[in-house]
Amino acid sequence: PHSRPSRSMAAGGLLSHQNHSLPESRISEIREAFDLFDSDRDGQLSYHELKVAMRALGFDLKRSEVLRIMRENSTDGGNKIGKGDFERVMSVKILERDPMDEIRRAFKMFDDDATGRISIKNLRRVARELGESMDDEELQAMIDEFDLDQDGEINEQEFIAIMQQVDM
Repeated sequence: PHSRPSRSMAAGGLLSHQNHSLPESRISEIREAFDLFDSDRDGQLSYHELKVAMRALGFDLKRSEVLRIMRENSTDGGNKIGKGDFERVMSVKILERDPMDEIRRAFKMFDDDATGRISIKNLRRVARELGESMDDEELQAMIDEFDLDQDGEINEQEFIAIMQQVDM
């Protein structure tokens, strides 16, 4: 039997759900990002802390957009945003994502050498980064299972097909 990619391996930990509430694992990610980037531990994120926390969750917003979010969601007149507000804002942002954009973004994270294909080398790196201990035989079996054009690598279309099979 071929190894199936784990959810974190398959999705690169990136894909959002399209229902109206996030699964607990995604909410935990949001909370962890808040805690990690609340560098002064005051329970609030300043502009710079917010920008970095949002980037860690996959949102690289312009300064004006981050400032707007702070202004609309802060409890102190726009200088800081609390954990509850951060969780709510990020939940909405994640739920608004286009699943195909997410899949393409995940593909690019695998395809770090920008060849337009995921090779065993790319898969090995991602597995290592995610702490998955898989040997080359298991990684090659994953590629072989989904390599529709039999070229030994996964192209973007094959990756999209894989991700649409995974319960997103």
